[in-house]
Amino acid sequence: MAQENENTLQTAEELSSLLKIRREKLAALQEAGKDPFVITKFDQTHHTDEAIALYEAKEKELLAGRPEVDVTGLDEQAAREAKKADYNERRAIMDAHPINVSLAGRMMFKRVMGKAAFCNIRDLKGNIQAYVSRDALGEDAYSDFKKSDIGDIYGLKGYMFRTMTGEISVHVTEMTLLTKSLQILPEKFHGLTDTDQRYRQRYVDLIMNQDSREVFIKRSKIISKIRSFLADRDFMEVETPTLVPNAGGAAARPFETHYNALDEDVKLRISLELYLKRLIVGGLERVYEIGRVYRNEGIDTRHNPEFTLMELYQAYTDYYGMMELTESMFRYLAQEVCGSTTITYQGTEIDLGKPFRRLTMTDAIKEYAGVDFDTVATDEEAKAIAKEHHIEFEPHHKKGDIVNLFFEEFCEKNLVQPTFIMDHPLAISPLTKKKPSDPSKVERFELFINTWEMCNAYSELNDPIDQRERFKEQDALADAGDEEANHTDEDFLNALEIGMPPTGGIGYGIDRLVMLLTDSAAIRDVLLFPTLKNNGNSTAKKPADSPAAVPNEKIDFSNVKIEPLFEEYVDFETFSKSDFRAVKVKECVAVPKSKKLLRFTLDDGTGTDRTILSGIHAFYEPEELVGKTLIAITNLPPRAMMGIESNGMLLSAVNGKKDSDEEELHLIMVDNHIPAGAKLY
Repeated sequence: MAQENENTLQTAEELSSLLKIRREKLAALQEAGKDPFVITKFDQTHHTDEAIALYEAKEKELLAGRPEVDVTGLDEQAAREAKKADYNERRAIMDAHPINVSLAGRMMFKRVMGKAAFCNIRDLKGNIQAYVSRDALGEDAYSDFKKSDIGDIYGLKGYMFRTMTGEISVHVTEMTLLTKSLQILPEKFHGLTDTDQRYRQRYVDLIMNQDSREVFIKRSKIISKIRSFLADRDFMEVETPTLVPNAGGAAARPFETHYNALDEDVKLRISLELYLKRLIVGGLERVYEIGRVYRNEGIDTRHNPEFTLMELYQAYTDYYGMMELTESMFRYLAQEVCGSTTITYQGTEIDLGKPFRRLTMTDAIKEYAGVDFDTVATDEEAKAIAKEHHIEFEPHHKKGDIVNLFFEEFCEKNLVQPTFIMDHPLAISPLTKKKPSDPSKVERFELFINTWEMCNAYSELNDPIDQRERFKEQDALADAGDEEANHTDEDFLNALEIGMPPTGGIGYGIDRLVMLLTDSAAIRDVLLFPTLKNNGNSTAKKPADSPAAVPNEKIDFSNVKIEPLFEEYVDFETFSKSDFRAVKVKECVAVPKSKKLLRFTLDDGTGTDRTILSGIHAFYEPEELVGKTLIAITNLPPRAMMGIESNGMLLSAVNGKKDSDEEELHLIMVDNHIPAGAKLY
């Protein structure tokens, strides 16, 4: 341990010294009148990919028909000379018709060889090698370049050429330091290996990881193509309020804030729906909005509290019209963005070219769970069936809620290829038209791809009397403690009373769509700045009694006791044989329909992922635990919770707060150098 601390201290001192040297270099430049930070612009004529393409096209034109050099029968020395002569001839032809460029970007690599040097410049579109020589730049400029650092931003002027090894490069004739980098980039081209750091310092991730940059370039293209698709169908893009008095249109808990100027409490919107429908009432027959919405709920690989939603509404159509639009748009996006209607997500091939399957929710449950809810008449009968199948439900749940719980438990995991799940229960759809043939259901569908819900669509409810009754039911649920229930919106009801035509509407989670089309494993990989727990570097003040611990914070363990190990499930003989192992958190997500449980996917050293559930959501958000090394008992009997089998138990310590009946829980975390599967003695 002492050696490890000594090495850490040495590394920190070395880093501090390197940072000091960079600042000293900047000071020297400023003293010499070469301060890069006074430069306000640079005339960039090309990006790297454009410059390379120009050279290739010119080369094809000027060297057309010229045969490759023939070295058959020559010895090694003669072959080398023949190739060099051929190269010089080709180079002379190209240099006689120079392609002059002015490029700008960050220096990612540098190799100095006396009077000449090579460096690699990276801009938005890619990388290019630059040849820098003392003869071309002059003594002083070349001397300044030799003192440059990886990460510095340069403007280059020069002409294009191909090296003897075949790499298209720029021969620099003028070089301007535009920005001096005072920090040190991650080592060479390995990028950021720390996932949390990638999300917190996205600017460094974009510099170092070309794949990450491509994801966000593709994200922009996806949104652009969505706009093009909808414009061709005569949709108008609009903007609606983000701060609202009544956050409706979805089942979610809103964020709340205070409007100082009006002295009113307001909420951040959880949906775009109710304002867009007002515009349909106003006669704007086809409208859509792409915007941020905010839901005060958990964080996992597919959920972020603020995310990008697109909603569109079209007058004089229904949910079948929305199915056609959705299928056409997904197919169009795959072709335009990925080049094919067949895509691969995390090794699974998904065919967006075939007609999407259409299946009612009750038929899906019948197929995957063997239960026909169309024959179930009462709420009590539905609850009895739920108990038989170990489906947990709340006392206020009705048959429709039970149907939805069955679908989530037994069906979603099977819906890999595109499938429209239609005709949802009325109980879970307060803003949707009833099916004329079955008033217990509504004209609603969700599209599932790769087991994910990709969008949610309705034949919109336009009966203001029916809508008021459903709002009353939602108000009752809210009064009973349901924080995700809708509330009566009188202005929206007034709009409906003025009259809304038959309308089809749909909402798409843009982030999840981007995940699918970019083959990204987690939603945070497609959000430039995902929501993360404060790591202690924020200037925001924390309440004195905040339970969140910052790195290296000393915790008072004087009142700590080890949490009871589920005595009703583990006898002493089993406990005495408990196998304590180090496990690494590969994934951690909130368990749906549970406010307490987190589901851990763990590497326990066996090569097979281990699932453990732990009721610690009140103390931790899932995303902050990914990558941590924890301690688990790995040989306990499996235990089913919320229909999920938990195989083991994570160890934690419970701290009784001083002068309080409350407790804090701390997962026992150990050094990440300890390998998965290491046994504790």
